[in-house]
Amino acid sequence: MKLKYDQEVDVLSILLGDGAVQESDESRPGIILDFDDRGSVVGIEILNASQKIRDPMSVEYSIAREPLAGLKSRAD
Repeated sequence: MKLKYDQEVDVLSILLGDGAVQESDESRPGIILDFDDRGSVVGIEILNASQKIRDPMSVEYSIAREPLAGLKSRAD
């Protein structure tokens, strides 16, 4: 996963995989999901990021030790 913030255009891009984007859909105003040819989400773009995120240039990374409530692990 890669995160890229372009301050000049105020867009935060979250790249989830290496797949080529075949289709994009604006699921909510300013939130764009990018899909590969199999329909899997490979990226998320947040337009006007500084208005939606307190500090789009700051990243916090953590790994949950326990599965999040309501989500199954990939091994299930």
